[in-house]
Amino acid sequence: MRIGIIIGRIGGVDGVARETQKWIEVLRSMGHRVFVLSGQFQERSPEPDFETLVPEMSFFSSESFWSQKRAFFYPETDPQELLDHILLGAGQICRHMLDWIESNRIEFLISENASALPSQLEMGQAIHMVVHSTGLPTITHDHEFAWDRGSRYQSPLVEIQEFIDEIFPLRAPNSVHAVINTNAADLLRERFDRDSLLVPNVMDFSQPFGQKTPVHAPLAEALGFGPADMILVQATRIMRRKGIHTAIELLHRLEDNRVKLLITGNFTDDAGRAYHSEMMDAILDLGLGPRVRFAHEHFRVGPPPPGRSDSRHSLSDAYALASGCTYFSSSEGFGNGFLEGILAKKPVFVNNYEPVFQTDIGSKGFRTVMIEHNQLTDEAVSDIARILSDPAEAKEIGEFNFELGKKHFGFDTLRGKLELLLDRAQVAAGS
Repeated sequence: MRIGIIIGRIGGVDGVARETQKWIEVLRSMGHRVFVLSGQFQERSPEPDFETLVPEMSFFSSESFWSQKRAFFYPETDPQELLDHILLGAGQICRHMLDWIESNRIEFLISENASALPSQLEMGQAIHMVVHSTGLPTITHDHEFAWDRGSRYQSPLVEIQEFIDEIFPLRAPNSVHAVINTNAADLLRERFDRDSLLVPNVMDFSQPFGQKTPVHAPLAEALGFGPADMILVQATRIMRRKGIHTAIELLHRLEDNRVKLLITGNFTDDAGRAYHSEMMDAILDLGLGPRVRFAHEHFRVGPPPPGRSDSRHSLSDAYALASGCTYFSSSEGFGNGFLEGILAKKPVFVNNYEPVFQTDIGSKGFRTVMIEHNQLTDEAVSDIARILSDPAEAKEIGEFNFELGKKHFGFDTLRGKLELLLDRAQVAAGS
């Protein structure tokens, strides 16, 4: 089948883009031809013939930037003027989509979050128009809904809010929903009487990841770590909800100078900058300076850009150094950082971020040290200390969790889910 994927941005560190790449890989392994239409390609593709750029679909296009600002942050905006602007832009994008469908003989559509989160109003409206007008079987891969962002996507303009409520999420009769957690499925049914299929985020358990080699000794030395050090890896961006402050508190309470904390991510906005500054103050106050390493300049997410040199290391290299992983997030749509630790066969210490972790991941039976509400107990600290100091137990935990992860969150799971989704969408469309 000739499948067309519509996405605002693909490539880079974005979680939606990373999961989309996995869907593309698995769909192609199933024998389908996959074409991508996007507003931004962050890396050059080895298969450019299957990619089409429509700059108007970018989250950073001037049209989208203007409508986002006016829709959500300027209550004095003339709603009719804004609606006219959105519909004009949507009409242009719709024509590009229809041309793309015709020229590539697309038989099936997948909308990657563009029909769930109103972060690009023109693109969402265009998809709505195309799906209804063509009748093509469609999957909407819903990573995140407006309600997941609090008030961010609540418009002060009644007419604009009504428009958003009508378009997002897409509810066409020829479409089916894929959601990434149970809570999303429950809310979609409760609010819109729409059923969905839960498709968890996955990892490729057939590829080596986080395996230590002689190459990693110089990396550890360059980062200031010694051969006796026990390194906790926090492979996340610097954001408050990632719970890095809890990892710093853990470091302090372990009272073992051999335990170090490696943070691979960077902050991307002013809120992240403020949080980073807060943590630096705490690190200095606690005297942990020599035991914490912010090292975003050493690491990249994903493969190196094609055709360009990149001296940075992969996240696999960071996990190879780890004696354990900290994942104390307070909120996640799913939890790729947890799965990465499992893939690397490392013990993972996790906060039970509600309502997702225990329901959709922890309940599978993973062996981990789990805390509640980001509160480190004496028992949790003691358990973590024991695991870090006992390589045999850490190895046993890593191997056990790897096999469990492979069973529940591997590419075979994704393949089975995609087969179901493709069948359901074709039935819904009467194909």
